[in-house]
Amino acid sequence: MSVETQTRHDASFGLRTWRFLKRALLLELSIYANIGRFIARRPAIPRGAVGFSYHKPVLTVLIIFIALSAFELPIVDLIVHRWPAVRIAFLILGIWGVTWMFGLLCAYLLRPHTVGPDGIRVRQGLEIDVALSWDDIASVARNKRVDEPKSPRFEETDASRILVFRMQDETDIEIELERPIVVRLPGGGAKGGEQTITGVRIWVDDPRGFVDEVRKHL
Repeated sequence: MSVETQTRHDASFGLRTWRFLKRALLLELSIYANIGRFIARRPAIPRGAVGFSYHKPVLTVLIIFIALSAFELPIVDLIVHRWPAVRIAFLILGIWGVTWMFGLLCAYLLRPHTVGPDGIRVRQGLEIDVALSWDDIASVARNKRVDEPKSPRFEETDASRILVFRMQDETDIEIELERPIVVRLPGGGAKGGEQTITGVRIWVDDPRGFVDEVRKHL
């Protein structure tokens, strides 16, 4: 390997590492920001917009994970209490894990999809936040679909590229765009960064109410 090639490889590795660390830090900050929103009871809904939840398919699973993680804390502490260093390490890790899961739950609860004067904002979890203006949207319709597990995020044909945000492998709202647009997604590679799409499919807990609200603007 030449010196120039090695230099480029090292620079690329350093850039990937920096992006990974930056994303990890932003995720960590997002956890505590969403817990703060939960305490303050301030959902992330723009002024004049209406929020629509999408968490019902995963709510029970998240609550069970949080409960089990919290239940494990005293059990593990009892097992390792003879070794103070190990005990402190496991206690810190356990509390961090419960906090992280609770922050994720808060994100699902307080970062809903929104419909408002500026358009539709598609959310999911801690990172996803895709803004679609009314000028870019051609139609919004109810269309419930169940996909295969681990289906790709993008459904591609010769004429379209649909961005899909499933909940338990299901979607029930289809948004068709007037023209291809570029959106930014978290991460890198084939699934992240700037992506060109022609439509979006999402899950909404109240698809009828969502479409009724859309009709007020579109």
